[in-house]
Amino acid sequence: MATDQGKTANVTELAVMAKISGQSIPRTGSTIFRPPYARVALSVLGGSNTGANYRPTRLTPTHTWAEAQNAVFVEVGPWMRAQYFPRAGETHWRETVDREALSTRTGVGVCDVTTLGKIDVQGADAGEYLNRIYANAMLSLKVGTVRYGLMLREDGQAFDDGSCARLGDDHYVVTTTTAQAGLVYRHMEFARQRLWPDLGVQLISTSDAWAQLAVAGPNAHRLLERVVDGSDLSNEAFPFMACAELTVCGGLTAGLFRISFSGELTYEIAVPARYGATLMERLISTSEDFGATPYGTETLGVLGIEKGHAAGKQQHRCLAWAAWSAPKKTASAPL
Repeated sequence: MATDQGKTANVTELAVMAKISGQSIPRTGSTIFRPPYARVALSVLGGSNTGANYRPTRLTPTHTWAEAQNAVFVEVGPWMRAQYFPRAGETHWRETVDREALSTRTGVGVCDVTTLGKIDVQGADAGEYLNRIYANAMLSLKVGTVRYGLMLREDGQAFDDGSCARLGDDHYVVTTTTAQAGLVYRHMEFARQRLWPDLGVQLISTSDAWAQLAVAGPNAHRLLERVVDGSDLSNEAFPFMACAELTVCGGLTAGLFRISFSGELTYEIAVPARYGATLMERLISTSEDFGATPYGTETLGVLGIEKGHAAGKQQHRCLAWAAWSAPKKTASAPL
C-alpha cells in the first residue's frame, strides 16, 4: 500500500516525521489510510494459489459424463481430459487402452476433442491472411474442404499444427493444438494488427463455444447417419477432408469435418458446448449394435502411432521438412 497509504507503514512514517519535527504524533497529524490495519503475512496477500488451486482447471463439456463412466483423467495444458475408460475386470491401464483401440479399429469409438483451439476467421482477405500465417498454401483451399496446416517459428521450427476448414468464400475455421491455443491466437492477432493491418480480416476465438467429438472407425459414418439430419455422408458426397455446416438431432446447429488424426475413417462433429455431453451420450447409446466405445487421449496416441503418424520431436522435424520441401507458394510467403 506504499508508505503513506497502509496503516502498518503509515504510523511508522508519522513517528519518524514527528521525531524530525520535534512534535508528538497527534500534533503531527495522520492521514486517511487503507487496509491492512494490522500486520498481515505476505503469504496471505499472495492468496491460496497452492496445490490444486495453483491455477484454474478447465473441464470439457463431457467431463461429468466421463466421470460417470469411471474415466481416468490427465492434465493437458489447462484442461483435464479423459485418458482412458476402465471397465470392470480391467486391472491395468494397458488392458483398457488395448480394448479401446481394438473397438475403434473394428467398430466405432468416440473421443472428446473439445480442447483443441478453435479460431473463426472471416473477411474479404481471410484467405490471403491464412496463406501468410501457414507454411503451406491456403488460398487454393476450396469451399467445403479442409486442409492440414503447419505454422513455423521464425527459425523454421514447427510452432503449431491443426486444420483449416473453408466454410464459405470469406469464412474459415482454424483449429490449433490444446496447449498452444492461446499462444496461436495471440500470434494471429499480432499478425493481423501489426504486420498486415491493411488486410480485411477479423478473428474471434470460439474454443469455448463449441464441443467437438471425434467419431472414428469403420462404422463411423453409419453411426453419424443416425444423428445427422438428412445429409449424405457417402464417400462421393462427403469425401476425405470435406466439411459442412448442417444440423443434427432434429435441428441442432453443427459442423462436420471429415478429418482423422487416428488413421481410421474419422469425422469430427461440433455442436454448441452446452450440448456436448448430450451428444456424447446419444452417440454411445444409439450405437450399441456397433459396439461403440468412448476412448481417451492414451488410445488416441496409440491409434496415431500404429498408423505411422509422426509424434513428438520426430513430428516437428518431419513437418518442418515437409513444409520446406513442398512446392513454393505463388502468393505471399508465410510468417
